[in-house]
Amino acid sequence: MPRALAKSNRALGLRERALNLLARREHSRAELARKLAPHGEADEIAALLDDLEQRKQLSDARYAESLAHARAGKYGSRRLAHELREKGVGEGLIADAVAEAREGDLAAARVAWAKKFGAPPSDANEQARQYRFLLGRGFPNEVVRRVVGGDED
Repeated sequence: MPRALAKSNRALGLRERALNLLARREHSRAELARKLAPHGEADEIAALLDDLEQRKQLSDARYAESLAHARAGKYGSRRLAHELREKGVGEGLIADAVAEAREGDLAAARVAWAKKFGAPPSDANEQARQYRFLLGRGFPNEVVRRVVGGDED
């Protein structure tokens, strides 16, 4: 009997930990499982995550949407896709989030470029520097070429 009680208390502790993490921000299922791993067994964690998903307290789709919104205007769609893959979000959800983010890539790249540089490159070194900056922010090559090259729509 004491063993069952200890297991029950540990499960309660896992649920509390999970809800505390989810109260701060959205998490992907894989990310939450990784954070809970030191505190419980894999089967307990999987059951808890299934329960949280059924109760709509955990959602990879909501996490992808939240991350896309947080990164919009500052980073490009390529970086968003990379971050979502790192967090274990499914490819279908990544494709949806990236498709939505690509619509705003050109405008976001222009804003980021104007804030950082504001003037067209004066030589090849400056052009390369501006390219690297925008590529590092995760904007696609064609968008970077249009922004740094000064191409209009």
